[in-house]
Amino acid sequence: MMMMTADYESVKQLPPGFLFSPTDEELVLHFLYAKASLLPCHPNIIPDLDLSLAHPSQLNDKALSSGNQYYFFSKVKEKRITENGYWKEIGESEAILSSTVEKKVGTKKNLVFHIGEAPHGIETSWVMQEYHICPSSNIISTTRARRKHDHQIWSKWVLCKVYEKKGSVRGVNYCSDDDDSGTELSWLDEIYLSLDDDLEEISVSILD
Repeated sequence: MMMMTADYESVKQLPPGFLFSPTDEELVLHFLYAKASLLPCHPNIIPDLDLSLAHPSQLNDKALSSGNQYYFFSKVKEKRITENGYWKEIGESEAILSSTVEKKVGTKKNLVFHIGEAPHGIETSWVMQEYHICPSSNIISTTRARRKHDHQIWSKWVLCKVYEKKGSVRGVNYCSDDDDSGTELSWLDEIYLSLDDDLEEISVSILD
């Protein structure tokens, strides 16, 4: 069941001229920490979604939309499976450092959406960045008991940013665990290749 309170109903889309573009640090410290710690967050504009019901192509009008990016909170799940696909984690988790105290405050995981059942699904162009609070960050905690309590709360929530990678073809890998170059053919390269194929067919016809 999708989780969304009435506070979010009027902020699914930002007003004209506004762009929601926080840094990784701001997403963790200002939004995710407040959510996980049950603290008030102003503005309260990021909704809660059940990841298992949130197909990436259907996030419009459900998640906070800014440009081609969608933001929402979700409960932590070991297997990120939806009704018709799953999110596969790629690469290693990235550390998010505080710009003021130079400490690790969170981690970011990168995932790609696949259609079908794991592990034989078809890779799509949908990408998700999943933000976690670092249990050892000590952002607010001062005692061992408080740190243990905070960790129990923090571990329940993540902040997700989803977007569709432009220029990639669904069903074709644009990146893999073995090759992170992300090399793709441009539209001009594809035209040249198609011209080469046409010329080859013409040459064969003439020889025949």
